[in-house]
Amino acid sequence: MYVITNRSVDENAPGLEKFGARVNEKGPHELRAFEVTRHGRGWKVELLDDELPPSEAKQLIERHRLALDPQETHYASLKVACSVAGRARRTKSHVLFFVHGYNNDMADVLARAHDLEQRYGVIVVPFSWPANGGGVSGTVSYKSDKRDARASAGALERTLQIIHKHLRLLTDARRTELLEKANGKHPNNPTARDELYGKLLDKDCPLTVNALFHSMGNYVLKQSLKSSLSHANQLTFDNIVLVAADTNNLDHSLWVDRLAFRKRCFIAINENDYALGVSRAKSGSDQLARLGHYLRNLDASSAHYVNFTDAAWVRKSHGYFGDPSKKNGDVFTFFKRAFTGESAEDGLRFHAEGNWYGV
Repeated sequence: MYVITNRSVDENAPGLEKFGARVNEKGPHELRAFEVTRHGRGWKVELLDDELPPSEAKQLIERHRLALDPQETHYASLKVACSVAGRARRTKSHVLFFVHGYNNDMADVLARAHDLEQRYGVIVVPFSWPANGGGVSGTVSYKSDKRDARASAGALERTLQIIHKHLRLLTDARRTELLEKANGKHPNNPTARDELYGKLLDKDCPLTVNALFHSMGNYVLKQSLKSSLSHANQLTFDNIVLVAADTNNLDHSLWVDRLAFRKRCFIAINENDYALGVSRAKSGSDQLARLGHYLRNLDASSAHYVNFTDAAWVRKSHGYFGDPSKKNGDVFTFFKRAFTGESAEDGLRFHAEGNWYGV
């Protein structure tokens, strides 16, 4: 599993201690990539060099037939993109970009990412921002994490820009390869060539790239969309899934409707979400109703709202794509379909009076 982060880095520390609890000392927009591998009950952690050796970059560019100049400097993100794309093709797995929420150290982030991979059969690429609360607890921790979330918006925007760039490069290269194959088969028959090309595309690209933003991870996303020049609203993902969003319900359509996606944007809500109830109280009367636990004013024209409040086993859960999905098949089915680029609302009852689907 690859992890992208703007956390501070201690290259000489063992294991997960390489990940710091604050933003990178070079600035909150500084990104580093790690490769982490499950090792017994723990993790083997390898920090990737920021710049790729020219020989490795050249090999990746040639192998994937990318429209890049091998003489230029290339970075770890190219290695990550090629590796994830290769694994997705080999295993026929969908890719899920994951941004976690408040009060998550790296052990929490990796445990959840690993669970998502095992439970839903997807390849998870986490973006981790410093959500440790600075080693404190309660209201101080929440406010510290919210400051770090706001500071991390630029890092998330950069990450989304890089994902979009590499996904486009890999997709264009593969399409060119398939078009050449179809043209070689039917060099003098454009109609037959285009028909074969379409069939090859359908056969070659059954996989999707989707995104899960959980809890305060939605606040990071919201902040990244504030600039009119933001790259966070580029067409990158098939489905975007906003779960237990720790952002204001008030005026959420202003940023949600800026999100670009190929199929669906889902907003998952649990009115009984204990963590969101607590987060609202932590900042006092100025903390408005949270998007992830409020069933009013659901007015984003591009979103599909999904209400989990009365679903069995969800109860007061904040991460109901986790444990509740073990016991409730409907919850599991929804998230399985949402995380693999499908129309996950199909089969759910739509409540027009509130503009939401019920699970």
